[in-house]
Amino acid sequence: MKRGKKAEAAEPASGDEDNETATPKKAKKGKEPEPPILYEDHPDVTAAADGRKANMKITSWNVDGLRAWVKKKGLEWVREEAPDVLCLQETKCNEKSLPAEITSMPEFPHKYWLSAEKDGYSGVAMLCKTEPINVTYGIGKEEHDKEGRVITAEFPAFFLVTTYVPNSGKGLVRLEYRKTWDAELQAYLLGLEESKPVVMCGDLNVAHQEIDLKNPKGNKKNAGFTVEEREGFTTLLAAGFTDSFRHRYPEQANAYSFWTYMMNSRSKNVGWRLDYFLLSEALMPGLCDSKIRNQAMGSDHCPITLFLVV
Repeated sequence: MKRGKKAEAAEPASGDEDNETATPKKAKKGKEPEPPILYEDHPDVTAAADGRKANMKITSWNVDGLRAWVKKKGLEWVREEAPDVLCLQETKCNEKSLPAEITSMPEFPHKYWLSAEKDGYSGVAMLCKTEPINVTYGIGKEEHDKEGRVITAEFPAFFLVTTYVPNSGKGLVRLEYRKTWDAELQAYLLGLEESKPVVMCGDLNVAHQEIDLKNPKGNKKNAGFTVEEREGFTTLLAAGFTDSFRHRYPEQANAYSFWTYMMNSRSKNVGWRLDYFLLSEALMPGLCDSKIRNQAMGSDHCPITLFLVV
C-alpha cells in the first residue's frame, strides 16, 4: 500500500505543545489518551496438528523500496529469521539498480526479480535457498504483467506465488481495474491448482474483515476496504483458498501488517492487515503457523512468515 493512502481516520494536529519555544499552556482537564492496544506475537508453532515438523519456512515483506529497505537494515532481520524462501513486494527497483548487499547474499543462491516497465514502481522478488523446478513471471495478461506484480515458483509439492496486488488508488481511480485484476488472478491460481496446490503470499491490498483494520467505519469508501475489494477476496476464499493467519487466529484483533507513516500510526498501532499467506485446501493439513512479525522495522509494512509441512 502506498504511504500517501488515506488509510486511517485523521487525528487532530498536536499544535504548539511539541514546540519547545512555544508559550507553556495549562494542561486541559479530561480523560487521558488511551494507550495503544498492541498485538503480541504468539510463540511459533513449528509442527502441524498431526505432529509432523515444518520443513518449509517462507517470509513475505512489502519493503516499500528495496534500496531504502536495505539501508534500514532489513537484511539483518532476514538473516535472523532465516526463511527458506524470501518474497518481496514493492521493490521499486530494476535489476541494474539492485543493491550489492542483496544480490551477493550467499543464504539465497537462487534469486528472481521482476520490475515494472515504469521505473521506480511496483516490482516483486523471490529469493530461494533451494532451486525451484521452474519460475515464471506474470499471469499471462499484458495489461497486468507490465506492472511487475507476480512471480511463480514451482517446487516439488506446490506452487509458490508472490504478488503485489494493485492499489485501487486515491479516489478509487483504479477500482474497476482492480476488480478485473482480482478475477484474472483468481483464474490464474485455479489454473495452477489443476497441477499442484498453491501458496500465495504478498501485499494483497485489502483488509478482508472489520477485525483486520483499526478504523473500519471511517474507511469503507477508501482503497483497501471497499465492498468490491472485500468481495473479491471473499470470492477467492470461496474458490478453495484459506487465509492462514485468520484460520490459526480467528478472533485475534489488533494484528496488523501495515501502518501509514502519518500521524505516528505505527506507535499507536493504527493499522491494517494487508499481507497474507493463502493456501490451497490440500495444503491445510500441513499448516503449522502463520505469523505477523510486527516488531520488524524497515518499511511501512512488517514481514509475515509461514511455517508449513510439504
